Amino acid sequence: MTTSLLAVSDLHVSYAENKRVVDGLWPESDGDWLIVAGDVGDQFADVEATLRLLRSRFANVIWVPGNHELWTPPSDPVQLRGVARYAELVRMCRDIGVVTPEDEYPVWQGQGGPAVIAPLFQLYDYSFRAPGTSTKEESLAKAYAAGVVCRDEMLLHPDPFPDRESWCWARLAETEQRLAALDPALPTVLVSHWPLVRQPTEIMWYPEFAQWCGTERTADWHVRFHAAVAVYGHLHIPRTTHYDGVRFEEVSLGYPREWGRHGTDPKPMRRVFTAASVPSGFD
Repeated sequence: MTTSLLAVSDLHVSYAENKRVVDGLWPESDGDWLIVAGDVGDQFADVEATLRLLRSRFANVIWVPGNHELWTPPSDPVQLRGVARYAELVRMCRDIGVVTPEDEYPVWQGQGGPAVIAPLFQLYDYSFRAPGTSTKEESLAKAYAAGVVCRDEMLLHPDPFPDRESWCWARLAETEQRLAALDPALPTVLVSHWPLVRQPTEIMWYPEFAQWCGTERTADWHVRFHAAVAVYGHLHIPRTTHYDGVRFEEVSLGYPREWGRHGTDPKPMRRVFTAASVPSGFD
């Protein structure tokens, strides 16, 4: 049986309905890999339990953090903040055999391969500003006035960086070096929680929220780093789009109030490559 590279994000397992969906996630064949593009849960223990479950079922699991994993809720026994929290998440993933952005990028050899799977952690820097604003301060003020404010402002701490954008810029510099060192003969699958380009945010109901959704500094990464596919989540708008000839897959499950409108349990895992997939620009 052909092995598949599958992807999902935004599992939000604190919701009982979502946990039931996650409990039903199984590979199609013994060799299937699963990409988990962030926002598994808000509590450290929930993230660990879910990734442990998925790793017991799939041949390989590749995870990137979303903003919810990086939160430090007052109710979480793990009160680490910022870089220390991320480091502890990485340690936990390594203990259970889950690939993180800090590990060697694996090469997918199954259907659609070979391709380098590059899990990225880049955060955001408020450069996706609210319409009609030109500075971070103006953009945030407009969001607060509209009552559209991401809980990151209260729960995602950048320690020891002075602010989230500084942490973002440090992550970008480190990640760019790693991506630039890859063999250009191999296509990549760029995996991030936040979209690499701004265009996917343009259909959101609340445009003020875009400032928590990425950074303009990654706008050309899918071209520069030879992406066959870019996988992301965060927006809770699962769909397929194309930018500069590169396929982008938004793979989020989202909240029950979102997927529950359809009246049936969702099947959130999506194939990164199909039998018809040919990496753009590669033979």
